[in-house]
Order: sequence, then structure tokens, then C-alpha cells
Amino acid sequence: MVMAVRDTARVRRHRLRLSGGTGLSYLTAGDASKPCLLLLHGTPNAARMFQQVMPALARVAHVVAPDLPGCGDSDALPVVSFAHLGQAIFELLGRLAIGPRFIYLHDWGAPVGLQIAMQAPEQVLGLIVQNANAHRSGWGPGWSATQAYWAHPSAKNEAAATAHLTLEGTRDTYISGVPPEVARRIPAEHWEEDWRTMNRPGHMRTQRALIADYGNYASRFHAVAKYLEHWQPPALMVWGRHDIYFDLTEVLSWIRALPRMQAHVLDAGHLLLETHAAEAVALMMPFIERAVGNRPPV
Repeated sequence: MVMAVRDTARVRRHRLRLSGGTGLSYLTAGDASKPCLLLLHGTPNAARMFQQVMPALARVAHVVAPDLPGCGDSDALPVVSFAHLGQAIFELLGRLAIGPRFIYLHDWGAPVGLQIAMQAPEQVLGLIVQNANAHRSGWGPGWSATQAYWAHPSAKNEAAATAHLTLEGTRDTYISGVPPEVARRIPAEHWEEDWRTMNRPGHMRTQRALIADYGNYASRFHAVAKYLEHWQPPALMVWGRHDIYFDLTEVLSWIRALPRMQAHVLDAGHLLLETHAAEAVALMMPFIERAVGNRPPV
């Protein structure tokens, strides 16, 4: 934790009005002349999950962490899908004149970040994969209700697939399946804050729409596989082994897709940064430095 706490780089919050009229909130840290590190959160989180690691990471990168539309302090989009979220973040990168970038993929940030990577593959310096799914092998038994909803989108199946959208379900994302001595390190205020922002106007609609749309993302796994096979971006995996959402077999699928990936499995849950921020930073910083140093001149 020392590395994440002692760094003094300032984290700033900004707000941008997208071309469609909705507001997008995002955090930045570091010198904009450095390569960008785009941090993409999942559900039920927002960019706040990265605040304790951003000051240290700002030593090697220009760090940008948006609240995805319909999450945190960002407005919900009129039409919600991962494709629309990806376009919103792609617009942010364009408005900030960001060129080469690392992309941090976590949970729902994976379909967003991979869309951005595939739109401009020549700009990707590397991928950092933290409990993010891009293969069917990652789905454990807990996905049965969601898969049933994708196959038959009835009201009954939707209710089963979205039953976790409660304060208790939000808490479970943090601590369910996590060893008690690790879970005790996570403050209840974190999931309480997530639940508060999830209840902002349009945010619960966003949650429900993305659960439905995740099946469309899964239908594009073959395109993701082709991208990874062709481009073979430098990659670092930092994975919490006690994830209740994604099976450990997903780790092997990523390694098969990217044989030179550096993979580290830590004694953490789905929200690894809650308990292992210092360990993650200690892996990410040299990875970023090496990838920048090894990049061939343009």
C-alpha cells in the first residue's frame, strides 16, 4: 500500500459534455506528454476505484479514468449499449488528443476497452487485464440466469438476471467468496457509495441495459480473438483468484490468446485493487516502462 499512498501526484476531476449532450466525468493524473493509461472500471463501480493507484501510476503515464456513462458522476446515455459506451470513451480520447495508450480492462470495462483497442490497434501500447472476460471459458455456474435471459428475454428471466441489483448484491461484488481476513480490509463505505450512485437518474436503467447487452458482446468474442491473434499487444494480467463472477479458466484462455502475457494471480477477489493496490502498482509500473521502452520508433 505504501507505493499507492506516498505518491503525491494530484488526481483531478473533470467534466466533459459529449457531442450527444450528456456529461462525462473523468479523473486525470500525471503529465499529458507521457503515454496514456486508460483505466476502465466495471460494475457497480466508477473511476473512484482507481484513486489510490493513480498517483503512483502517474509517475510513468498520463492516467485517465472515466466514469463510464451511467456510472458514478457521468450522465446516462439516451441509448445504452457497450458500443455506445465505447464510442463515448473514444470521443473522450479524441477530445483530449490522446495518442498511444495502455488500456486497463476490468469487468464491464473489457467490452468498452477492447472496442477502443480494435478501433485503433496501432495506438495500443499494451493491455492490462484485471478480472476481465473475453472468452466463454470465463463463465461459471453463476451465469446461468443471465444466459437464460439472453436466450429468452422474458420479464421472469430479466428479474432473475438482475436480482443482484440491490445493496446486498453490490456488497457481494466486494466480499463474496473472498477469504474473511482479506474481506475485512474493505470498508463498507465503498459499496455503500456505489449503491448511492447506482440510484442516480438513469443509472439503474444503464445497469439493466448492459446486463442484456453483454450477450451481444459475447457474440463478438470471435472478433476479439482475431484482434488478439493478429496484433499480439503486450499484456499484463493481475487477477484476483477469488472472483465470484469469472472462472479461473479464463486466465488460461487469455494466456493461450497472448502467449507472452505476464500473468499474476493474487489472493484477492473480483475487486482486486480494494486489497492489493500496492501489489498491482508494483507490477504495472515496470510493465508500462518496459512496453514504452521496447516500442519501435514510429
